Amino acid sequence: MAGRVMLYYFNGRGKMESIRWLLTVAEVEFDEIYLTTHEQYEKLLSDGALMFQQLPMVEIDGMKLIQSKAILNYIAEKCNLHGKDLKDRVMINMYTEGLMDLMEMIMMLPFIPDPKQKLDEIQSKAKERYLPVFEKVLSGSIYLVGGRLSCADVQLLECTLMLEEKFAGILADFPNVKSFQGRMTQIPAINRFLLPGSKRKPQPDAAYVKTVMEVFQKKLQLP
Repeated sequence: MAGRVMLYYFNGRGKMESIRWLLTVAEVEFDEIYLTTHEQYEKLLSDGALMFQQLPMVEIDGMKLIQSKAILNYIAEKCNLHGKDLKDRVMINMYTEGLMDLMEMIMMLPFIPDPKQKLDEIQSKAKERYLPVFEKVLSGSIYLVGGRLSCADVQLLECTLMLEEKFAGILADFPNVKSFQGRMTQIPAINRFLLPGSKRKPQPDAAYVKTVMEVFQKKLQLP
């Protein structure tokens, strides 16, 4: 991959975390520029770097990419993590978009003043809508699509770890998913990413929320 990949985002998870995961599994090294001020964001805008004025942004192969799904698809295609043919790819995309729907609900929790109701909704949807799908497809299969590692597998692992952070024991009724999680964490690149000191970000805290709001010059609505 020509040049070193550069990520522009906050020093936190958000929509960039899935990109960090995928680059890590593909064993693509990357650097990061963390936005901490509104002036940095304005500079990216004035430079024309942010189509649609949005983050995350990734510099790769001489391009400045935005829209997390587009970025993930590009990396997956380039690194042979997007299936072997069109039918594989559409299945992978269905799985990843479903997973992103669930993960985005978790991403928004730090910005919700009273998240209890949302937590209950996430847990219910995870157990009734999302996890059963993966439990079924992983019955007798090592990977989700085509018998080979794909970006969908990486995103499912990320999602299950996020769920367990919020709901300990949520995978108890989904043994195939839990076994899949165990297998995935044995992949050397993933094992390293899960160790302290890696580029994996911790759960978002109040400081992360404050930075995001300051960069975009928004106010958090309190009850």
